Amino acid sequence: MIGLPSLQAMDRAQETRIWLASEVMDMRCGFDRLAERVRAVIGEDPLSGHWFVFHSRRSERLKILYWDRDGFVLWYN
Repeated sequence: MIGLPSLQAMDRAQETRIWLASEVMDMRCGFDRLAERVRAVIGEDPLSGHWFVFHSRRSERLKILYWDRDGFVLWYN
């Protein structure tokens, strides 16, 4: 049987973190407004390379904001 690493060990091994916003976000928001929410509410730098996940009121839609070397990437589902 192969031993799997714990979640804590995997978290320490990764430089990228995934942040889930607990407040509801207006899905009409773009890069700038989402980046401002990251700074104001979470207190993180949106240019850090971490993933910031936002959800709609009924949680049926997600937006993920991520900084790549050339600019922001925004996934919407």
